[in-house]
Amino acid sequence: MTGLKISSDVIAAENEKRAAAHKSDYAALGEKLARSNIDIDTITKKVAEFFVAVPSWGVGTGGTRFARFPGLGEPRHIFDKLEDCSVIQQLTRTTPTVSLHIPWDKADPKDLKAKGDALGLGFDAMNSNTFSDTPDQAHSYKYGSLSHVDAATRAQAVEHNLECIEIGNALGSKALTVWIGDGSNFPGQSNFTRQFERYLDSMRDIYKALPDDWRLFSEHKMYEPAFYSTVVQDWGTNYLIAQTLGEKAFCLVDLGHHAPNTNIEMIVARLIQFEKLGGFHFNDSKYGDDDLDAGSVEPYRLFLVFNELVDAEHRGVKGFHPAHMIDQSHNVTDPIESLISSANEIRRAYAQALLVNRGALEGFQNDNDALMATETLKRAYRTDVEAILAEARLRSGGAIDPVATYRASGYRTQVAAQRPAVKGGSGGIV
Repeated sequence: MTGLKISSDVIAAENEKRAAAHKSDYAALGEKLARSNIDIDTITKKVAEFFVAVPSWGVGTGGTRFARFPGLGEPRHIFDKLEDCSVIQQLTRTTPTVSLHIPWDKADPKDLKAKGDALGLGFDAMNSNTFSDTPDQAHSYKYGSLSHVDAATRAQAVEHNLECIEIGNALGSKALTVWIGDGSNFPGQSNFTRQFERYLDSMRDIYKALPDDWRLFSEHKMYEPAFYSTVVQDWGTNYLIAQTLGEKAFCLVDLGHHAPNTNIEMIVARLIQFEKLGGFHFNDSKYGDDDLDAGSVEPYRLFLVFNELVDAEHRGVKGFHPAHMIDQSHNVTDPIESLISSANEIRRAYAQALLVNRGALEGFQNDNDALMATETLKRAYRTDVEAILAEARLRSGGAIDPVATYRASGYRTQVAAQRPAVKGGSGGIV
């Protein structure tokens, strides 16, 4: 299969079914917003210019430590993954770039670049993998990678990250995300201080190899696969890493990498304040790092995160350009549909945050009027901005209702006929 996409005729026909209702909804919302001196077209334009990268691994069916149940038409390799990613972009016009994971997506960079160009896709941050072993590697990461007690194992992990930079440089990527599973499962298993010193030494070697226009994102996670202690366990440690390495080092915030009830939006504010917010892995969670669809469990929290981002944008914070990426595992849904939905929810939170009356909010905060301050946020959050999202897609050539259009296209059935069925039974996220 080469370059299979959804027919433009299908998109046009599906849009035509919904055009009249959408036009009416957009006009009604525009009239409502105008009463608050908000120009709907200005908001729509900003929303249309907001993009989020899709993860290559996200278009495959996920799994747990216990089992994986493959879906129909699963991508066989990175080139199938790119085709699925292009369908998400075709319908949403929100996801023009793909974030690759090496070695899962390893291929000749020239072939990757050519495929991306043919599909109209670019490449976002590269992701290294030293949290699992490959058949041909000399040293195992069972007891760590960048922080391993063995120098040869650390050198191998560093070399892998340098390879990711090399591949990404050929693809036009501008960032490397480093997440490690290093830690310990028993008290006394590791010396916390020496382990972190080894990690920092390894990261310094990676940092030195960064091209001048690249950024390095370190990612924190409180647990898993190490359950007693994790080397990069929270945002404070993550900030120390970024400060220690230098001006090209930043913190990446995965919304699922925190304890339940953690005030993630305040973490975001702190990292913005000290100019170390690198970007996001968007998802949602109920108990831990669940990798659920963005906005599926706590949509208000997603909005509050975007409230901080829009506030920074409004204040003109120096050098503020966080990377936006989705990081999800889809176990019971069609991955393409989940990524379409998540891209839409992320834009929804952005649109709602743009509606916050910043002047009024600041006034209520200065007056210590807690009730009206929170009501100002809720007023924006309660606004149904679906018509704005649909209009942004429509103006860019996308679908008014992307999930319905995807289903009408029969894309999943078509790829299922061309990609051999995969048997289940194994564990793991990909």
